[in-house]
Amino acid sequence: MLESIITISIVGLLTGFICSMPIAGPISILITSNAFKGRQRYCNMVNIGASCADFIYVFIAVFGLSKLYTFYKPIIPYIFAFGALLLIFLGLKIIKTKIDIEHLEDKSHLSEKIKKKVKGAFYTGFMINLLNPTLLIGWFTSSLFAISFVAALGFHTGGMAVKINQNVKELNSIENVKIDQPDSISFDQFNTIKIHNDKGHQEETSKFPKHFHLAISLCYALFISIGSIIWFYLLASLITRFRQTINIKVINKIIHSLGIILCIIGMYFGFFAARMFYAMFQ
Repeated sequence: MLESIITISIVGLLTGFICSMPIAGPISILITSNAFKGRQRYCNMVNIGASCADFIYVFIAVFGLSKLYTFYKPIIPYIFAFGALLLIFLGLKIIKTKIDIEHLEDKSHLSEKIKKKVKGAFYTGFMINLLNPTLLIGWFTSSLFAISFVAALGFHTGGMAVKINQNVKELNSIENVKIDQPDSISFDQFNTIKIHNDKGHQEETSKFPKHFHLAISLCYALFISIGSIIWFYLLASLITRFRQTINIKVINKIIHSLGIILCIIGMYFGFFAARMFYAMFQ
């Protein structure tokens, strides 16, 4: 039992750290643009808020996605629509930003307005990830590959490999289950993934207490979040520390470019929302 918890914790930590690295995601862009402004505390709060939403999605993905999906699917277009509006709004705010590093270092510049922005950063990070339904399937697929790989190597996963494999089969049995997303990953592709030694892992599962899968799923989701927090903290810290070595004009151009990318991602989400609404009302 202890071996399974340690294995799942390490896998979760590494998966959360590695899968958070792509710089093209909305949270990465928001943290990067604010790190260039010297807002380390703001970045940290966005990071924690986003990781809390990740925790929820990862837990649902590994514990009960197949049970929740039939209820979750009808509201996906609305989530995409709200997410698109939020990202476009944030992108436009970033585009309009023009920073001056000299003023950023002035302590008197920390007004009540700035403090409120830092307090609201947690909710901004949380809402950006919560309004991104691709994360649910994204974490599901990454968890599927990571845990399947570890199980195939012979490590004990507390029965989680078998549970996720069962979720895949249940999801494949639901009619027309497919979420359009940037990675173009469909559930049909999961059929090619096999868990080695299923019989042995099923025997392993029967040895654990009744609520062990709930506990180990929470543990896995927690360490995914911790891994994500570590990556974004390091990213924000490095950018904040070395931003003064970069020309201010270059920083402003980078920030404006990131704002444009965020708007494009928002429009991309909006496009999928429009497609889904069109399909619903035909």
